[in-house]
Amino acid sequence: MTETIVKDQSVTDWVRDYIEHSHDDEMSPEVAQDYISKIKALLKAKNAVLVAHYYTDPILQALADETGGCVADSLEMARFGRDHPAETLVVAGVKFMGETAKILSPEKTVLMPTLEATCSLDIGCPIDEFSAFCDQHPDRKVVVYANTSVEVKARADWVVTSSIALEIVQDLMDKGEKIIWGPDQHLGNYIQRMTGADMLMWNGSCIVHEEFKAKGLEDLRKVYPDAALLVHPESPESVVKLADVVGSTSQIIKAAQTMPNDTFIVATDKAIFYKMQQMAPGKTFLEAPTGGNGATCRSCAHCPWMAMNKLENLHDCLDQGLNAVEVEEEVGHKAIISLNRMLDFAQQHGVKSQGRQF
Repeated sequence: MTETIVKDQSVTDWVRDYIEHSHDDEMSPEVAQDYISKIKALLKAKNAVLVAHYYTDPILQALADETGGCVADSLEMARFGRDHPAETLVVAGVKFMGETAKILSPEKTVLMPTLEATCSLDIGCPIDEFSAFCDQHPDRKVVVYANTSVEVKARADWVVTSSIALEIVQDLMDKGEKIIWGPDQHLGNYIQRMTGADMLMWNGSCIVHEEFKAKGLEDLRKVYPDAALLVHPESPESVVKLADVVGSTSQIIKAAQTMPNDTFIVATDKAIFYKMQQMAPGKTFLEAPTGGNGATCRSCAHCPWMAMNKLENLHDCLDQGLNAVEVEEEVGHKAIISLNRMLDFAQQHGVKSQGRQF
C-alpha cells in the first residue's frame, strides 16, 4: 500500500483528495474543510501553534505544515514548541509528548486533542515498579527512552530518543558506566548489540513495531527485490537484521531522501508516509507486513492511540481550552535535568542524521 502526496497542494485541496480516496465514511470533505478553517482561525486568535507527530493522521500533519507549525519526532516537537513565540502549544500525539512539551515550556499552555492517547511503552513502565527495579541496582546509570511518563523521566539520569540513544550509551560505556535501560527491550537490545554496553533491560515493547514479522518481509522482498528496507529499532531483532537502514523516524525519512532506491519497504507506523512522500517525491513506499500470514495484528502498522487525534477533538481542545497538560513542578524540575543532559550532549557532539546501514 502506498500513499501519494503532492507537495505543492494546499492543505484544503490535499484533504479533499485524501478523504475522497480514503474510503472513510466518518467525515465528508466539506465537513473536514470546515473544521480546518475553524482550527486555522482559532490558532491565530489564541496565539497557538500546532505540533504533530509523524504518526498522527496525515490531515493533522498537513494542517501543522500549512499553519507554520511542526511535524516531527517527539523531541523536535518539544524543542520547536519551546522556541516558538506562541503562548499555547497544541500537541497532536500521545500523552508523554504533551508532558515533554510542558517540561520544556512550563510557562506555556499545552493542550492536546485528547489526554486518553497513551503509549504501550509508557503503560508498561509504571513508575513504582520501575523505580524499585532501579533501586536494586544503584551502581548503574538509568537511561530511559522518551516514550515514558514524566515521573519515569524524573527518576532517570538520562532521557534519550532513538536518534541519539546509540551515541549516548556508547559515551557512557566509554566512561565505564553500567546501564539500566527502559522501557523498549527491542531498542535496548539493538543498542547493546551495536555498542557492547553492559545493560539491564526493562521488559517493554511498542505494539506497532512488535507486529512486524521477518517471514512477511522476506516474502515481500522477493516481490520487490530492488526495494530498500527501512526499519525502526523498536522492531524485533529478526526484523532489524534484515534491514538496509535502521533508524529513528527522522533518520528513516532522511534515508528515503538520500538513498538511490526508487522503492522502500518501511517498518514503522504507516502515517509517516505523508512526510516521506513530501520529502522524497516520486518514490514508492510500501508498508512492511504485520502479524504474519493470516494473523490479526493489534496495530496493523498504525498506532491506535495516535489515531485518537482527530480534527473534531483538535478543534474542541482549542475552542474550549480542553485537555491542558499539567506537570507537577517538583517532578518537572527533576525530569528536565535528564532531558537537558541529552540536549546538551546533542549540541556538543551532534546527532547523526542517517541510520545505521548494513
